[in-house]
Amino acid sequence: MLAVAVAALLADQLTKRLIESQMTLDESHRILPGVSITYVRNSGIAFGIFPGRLGLVTVLTVIAVIWMLVHFARSGSRHILFPVALGLLVGGSVSNLVDRVRDGHVTDFIHITHWPTFNLADSFIVIGVVMLLIGLARTDRTHSDPGQPSAEPGA
Repeated sequence: MLAVAVAALLADQLTKRLIESQMTLDESHRILPGVSITYVRNSGIAFGIFPGRLGLVTVLTVIAVIWMLVHFARSGSRHILFPVALGLLVGGSVSNLVDRVRDGHVTDFIHITHWPTFNLADSFIVIGVVMLLIGLARTDRTHSDPGQPSAEPGA
């Protein structure tokens, strides 16, 4: 989990610094139909919610990361996806938090038509959530599937 979190944080920070050093604010380059690299700054969270509220965003992020670590770390052995999913969630959340505290905003640069511009950390967070949901669904199905052989002795 820690290795995934560190890798996600480093990948996100590296790409943001690359965009900031090579592009000017609001500059955009189309790379595929409907997909462009567009340098923007976001002072809020998810889709620009709570713009300019650094204190609130920081507290919400810290609470979310602590909750994820406490809640899912205890159940990490329940499914192989949990440590990777948690690593992506924590790495992405911490990387965006670092930007907000250091710069007062997050650098976003991936723009897909009809979708708000986002960054790798946002992608890692979404992928992590999807992986957690898949892992939870598979774990719940395994525990509630009457067709599964019982692990109890003598059953």
